[in-house]
Amino acid sequence: MAKKYDLIIVGGGIMASSLAYNLRKDGYTGSIVIFEKDRMYEYTSTPRSYGGVRHTFSIEGNIRLSQLSIQIYENFEKEMALDGDPAVIDFNQHGYLYLANDQVLSMLKENMKLQKSFGVDIQLMNPEEIKSFVPELIVDDLAGAVFDVAAGNIDPYSVLQWYVKHAKRLGVEYIYEKVQTILSDGNHQITGVRLESGEEYHASIVVNAAGAWSGELSNTVGLDIPVRPLRKQVYCVDLTVPFQKHIPFIFDTVTGTYFLGEGQKVITGSREGSHMVEKKDFKYEYDFHLDKSYFTNEVWPLLAERSPNFERLKLEQGWAGLYEYNYIDHNAIIGKHPEMNGYYLLTGFSGHGFQQAPAAGKCLSELIRLGKYETIDLTPFSLERFAKNQLLLEKEVY
Repeated sequence: MAKKYDLIIVGGGIMASSLAYNLRKDGYTGSIVIFEKDRMYEYTSTPRSYGGVRHTFSIEGNIRLSQLSIQIYENFEKEMALDGDPAVIDFNQHGYLYLANDQVLSMLKENMKLQKSFGVDIQLMNPEEIKSFVPELIVDDLAGAVFDVAAGNIDPYSVLQWYVKHAKRLGVEYIYEKVQTILSDGNHQITGVRLESGEEYHASIVVNAAGAWSGELSNTVGLDIPVRPLRKQVYCVDLTVPFQKHIPFIFDTVTGTYFLGEGQKVITGSREGSHMVEKKDFKYEYDFHLDKSYFTNEVWPLLAERSPNFERLKLEQGWAGLYEYNYIDHNAIIGKHPEMNGYYLLTGFSGHGFQQAPAAGKCLSELIRLGKYETIDLTPFSLERFAKNQLLLEKEVY
């Protein structure tokens, strides 16, 4: 006999857990089960993120999603405390600094108008001010920079675990098994899922929050969505000559590299892979191999161009994780599937997932419970935008 629930969520990462938590918090009384195939979250995207959060987007929906999420993260330790223990997530709001040439700076300045209209604290810097802020940077080729003051980094694994704890405490069931296929009645109505074990679980609502695996999962019910796995690599280095003080998260739009750290220890990487689908050898695959030679041959020389502090370093470690990459317009896909009743999508964030998860979970919970959005209207993020050619063309994709 198939087990019956009111709502099934496939994927147990931060998106799924935020959604489940918000459903319960907002009054959903139906039974909820989450299926997560990776019990230890070893290969899930959330713990393999570097936990960045920022306001710097050019689309209203992205700004509002990130703005609300950052507000939630700012109050997270207090609001999510359990039995008197604060929900420690190590939120360090050291800011995001975007280094830019003339062309990019012009775009960033235009985006600042929209960002400021929503109350974002965003500042413009000239090369002299950049040099004063981070003396070790070479600024000769820069026209200026934009500084997102309240942006920062958080421990993503801790956030995930606190969401899971609260969801379970509120009666959400987690089953650590792999879903083989989504089920339908053949007449445009979702009916549940079948596990690899052959067991079936039935529900009239199924949410696909399977991250990098969500495209593959959707294909099992005969519905293609434009989400594929995209490998991203992060490197940890030890500098022989450290930065004098803690630096903000610095994204160098000229070289495509980023770095963040304190003293000798720096986390770094590049835009490698992401938003470069025109490459003939480009592959979507579930690849967790760390390519150290890529750092040595491609990333390191670019870092050294920006600061002499990167000329001598030791690559200590690193890791690879997967973006749930929306290869059409690189933004989230949220809401009902137009061709299948009861089928909802929460995927395709393309690197914005961790930072937008609190707000996205809140908003989708509203759509599921009430049939409409209340906090933020996320209708522009629906799957239907692709058929209507109403793409969300985000300029600030990093």
